[in-house]
Amino acid sequence: MLIFYTDHFVLPLPEGHRFPMAKYAELRRRIALSPWLPAGVLREPPALDDAMLCVAHDPAYVQRVATGALSAAEQRRIGFPWSERMVERSRRASGATYAACLSALERGAGVNLAGGTHHAYADHGEGFCVFNDSAVSAKALLADGRVQRIAVLDCDVHQGNGTAAMLADESRVFTCSLHGAGNWPLHKECSDLDIALPDGTTDAVYLDALQQALHTVFAAGHPDLVIYLSGADPWEGDRLGKLSLSKAGLLARDRMVFDACLQRGVPVAVTMGGGYAPRVEDTVDIHYETVRAAFAYFGQ
Repeated sequence: MLIFYTDHFVLPLPEGHRFPMAKYAELRRRIALSPWLPAGVLREPPALDDAMLCVAHDPAYVQRVATGALSAAEQRRIGFPWSERMVERSRRASGATYAACLSALERGAGVNLAGGTHHAYADHGEGFCVFNDSAVSAKALLADGRVQRIAVLDCDVHQGNGTAAMLADESRVFTCSLHGAGNWPLHKECSDLDIALPDGTTDAVYLDALQQALHTVFAAGHPDLVIYLSGADPWEGDRLGKLSLSKAGLLARDRMVFDACLQRGVPVAVTMGGGYAPRVEDTVDIHYETVRAAFAYFGQ
């Protein structure tokens, strides 16, 4: 199992900005110091070029991002200002997910220590997402004939609206989103399976819903790959989450997903998704346990 990081390419943002950039460097630091991590597993990902991004994104949008021609309104919708560093990080964040998918197909699993940019649409970005790493990776793998079917399992607390829209016409990809019914985005797209959970949902209710979702995902057709957006933001202490999962519940969630994939012999590529805890250490704790669980299942 290979692990890919992009924190060297994170754009420093103004004081008080809501996007939790600090978590990426801290997560990589903790992973790098872990006694269970073999040498050579942690790697810098490639940057996807325009042609690769355009397998899923509108070429005109990719060009505007690449050249700094995004309007002020487009930048506000994304949530942070344009810069060359932002472009580089966005290319590499998607590159890390694609690399994690290749690692999964070869080794059983791969992990992106960022990614999960599921709010980006084909022709615009939003919600801190510039390019949609799941949609780009899925379409590229299908176009190359590396896989025939993919499932995108999104357990971020916010609905994967961009992913649902970008893959709506792709019958070879099954999209599933478990999210807060009362959370952003206000307008939800239609995934192949949407499970909208009420505010305050706790561990037992969530895990029961996830178990049913996994049954539906695999019953729809045996995928050659699962792209799993884990998400730290269903945690009870998250500022933007509105759900009430414990850290133990989130780890049980990860294990349930990995169990389901391992039992069926399905490779899994893992991305981190969101996390907005008041203390960045809490978000990093959750992401760290997701990575450690993935390694326990697939890393040997």
